[in-house]
Amino acid sequence: MTNPLLSPSSLPFALPDYATITADQVREAVETGMREQLQELEQIAADPAQATVENVVHAWERSGATLDRATAAFWVARAAHATPERDAVWTALSPQLAAHSDAILLHRGLYDRLRALAARAESGAVELDEQDSYWLQKRLTDYERGGIGLGETDQQRLRDLNSALATLSVEFEQVLTAGRNAAAVHVTDERQLAGLSTDEKATLRTAAQDRELDGWLVPIVNTSGQPLLDVLEDRGLREQIYRASVDRGLSGDHDTRDLLVRIARLRGERARLLGYPHHAAYSHEITCARTTGAVNDLLGRLAPGVVEIAEREAEVLAERLEAVEPGASLQPWDWQFLAAREAAESSFDTDRLKPYLEFERVLRDGVFAAATALYGITFHERPELVGYTDQTRVFEVREEDGSILGAVLIDPYTRPTKKGGAWMTSLVRQSQLTGDLPVVTNTCNVPPPAPGSPSLMTWSNVITLFHEFGHDVHGLLSDVRYPSRSGTAVPRDFVEFPSQVNEIWAWEPSLLAQYARHHETGEPLPAEWVEALVASRQETGYHTLELLKAMLLDQAWHQTPLEELPEDGAGVEAFETAALERAGVAFPLVPPRYRSAYFAHIFAGGYSAGYYSYLWSEVMDADTVAWFRDNGSMSRAAGERFRRQLLGRGGSIEAMDTYRRFRGADPDVSHLLVRLGLGADAGARA
Repeated sequence: MTNPLLSPSSLPFALPDYATITADQVREAVETGMREQLQELEQIAADPAQATVENVVHAWERSGATLDRATAAFWVARAAHATPERDAVWTALSPQLAAHSDAILLHRGLYDRLRALAARAESGAVELDEQDSYWLQKRLTDYERGGIGLGETDQQRLRDLNSALATLSVEFEQVLTAGRNAAAVHVTDERQLAGLSTDEKATLRTAAQDRELDGWLVPIVNTSGQPLLDVLEDRGLREQIYRASVDRGLSGDHDTRDLLVRIARLRGERARLLGYPHHAAYSHEITCARTTGAVNDLLGRLAPGVVEIAEREAEVLAERLEAVEPGASLQPWDWQFLAAREAAESSFDTDRLKPYLEFERVLRDGVFAAATALYGITFHERPELVGYTDQTRVFEVREEDGSILGAVLIDPYTRPTKKGGAWMTSLVRQSQLTGDLPVVTNTCNVPPPAPGSPSLMTWSNVITLFHEFGHDVHGLLSDVRYPSRSGTAVPRDFVEFPSQVNEIWAWEPSLLAQYARHHETGEPLPAEWVEALVASRQETGYHTLELLKAMLLDQAWHQTPLEELPEDGAGVEAFETAALERAGVAFPLVPPRYRSAYFAHIFAGGYSAGYYSYLWSEVMDADTVAWFRDNGSMSRAAGERFRRQLLGRGGSIEAMDTYRRFRGADPDVSHLLVRLGLGADAGARA
């Protein structure tokens, strides 16, 4: 059979031919693609002609087409539906891809070719525009950070480190996924499920049947907090679920501790080899933050105020628990349940929204409708096209004038073979140079509906869907020359900013009236509910503290000197405890959003030393929300400016320059402080 990944796809939008692609074909295409790209880059290095934009930059950007096509198609398919065959292929390919990257970044001829172009540009012999200059700057930085200045022995050690880290990252992810599935809590007494709706119990029964179990099965999601802890009345079951969640990865066949320590230590060694004191310094150098000091300053100054808010919330919840169970002490597994009850009485209980949040209506009349109102783009399902899972749906995206902009693929439902969390990827990156239109994905973990029932979402699910679609919009509206600088190719602490901004439209009253309608009657949310929901948007101390704890753990693993890191997995829990105490956030009633043993973002993803990015990006997000509020909110005029001045620029120029051109100034942190409940006058602390 001809391998469909070895040549450009003839399908609409250049979609991968998922109906026929096999794991072996992926392996063949990736290995072929690596050889092809090295040959193409070798021609650039050996070209005797004077260096120009065309024979260096353009030729470089056109290289590696087979490799890009194969890896983009395979990564999202495996993340959404891992199989033993796919896992085996990715395990084999990961160190090969690391070696391929090293072969490029340690190629002296290519580096010299880049320097020659830079010298000619500096002398005036070659004219570079803004996108060309930034491309060249980024490539030279990649080489300087990638070990080009090391001696031969150190370069070989760097190759070994990169190969080992690639292998360990894949292994961590595989063990973590298996451990999450194994941690599911089996319930045989229906009385323990008091508080759940009939549909929710039916979903849990289906989960049990899928594993050939009687009764009900409560799956564990990727975060420490578990959704059902909001509603389960049985305190014993809440504790069982909580412990199943936070004890993941700490023992047995799915113990991840040795793996994560090896990853942290190897990253520390690599940083030292490259001339940095620790991995965080290496990582932060190319972010908007620039320095570890800037990251620590933001996190450290917020910590005291956030802990204080969480402590006040705990006092209220402890009183509530005492009223219903005298003598009981507040525990972490009580918090979500009691907070939901408190919200139902004193603010707004989002659990009441679920009958009004049917997935299809939220998607079409909420997420898509917001993008149409802001950017004029429309979405048209193409049911004849095949996505990366059998539940994936393909939507053609059109401009206001009817011309085709690109496509988005949406795979909403959780499954045991899917990674935890939610994510966006680019199957095809927009480029003026190649003429490619953007094709992006949106993969979530919404609980699937029980047979014959509608797919009803929690409010958290809704926010996640809007968030991930913010990444999609960033990719879809990209308007840049080079595919490597397209869409979300921006610093880690900038990439979350557009997606966080997109969350605000979930709360827009006019949009809520469209998408939040009762799944049986079609009635919209009562006006007083809308008002209460919007008023309740301020973050809780619990939510902010769980995030802050995870951010601080990430920094601890990646700022601690190599000599002070644990030697093996046995030291992980003590390291965690000491790090949180040192940061002043050890408050035990609020667990980190991710404990180290299941922190996939930093040990199996691209967020090492960068999980703080969500908070750093939120500074820009809150400032931009204020701008939208002052400029017509969800209007075409405001959306058009955000599209052209910010989203469309992708990573083609410096990220903060993009922001300043859009906003006219640096972001104002006071908007975030108000959102966090710290007050604008807390600026001295943050």
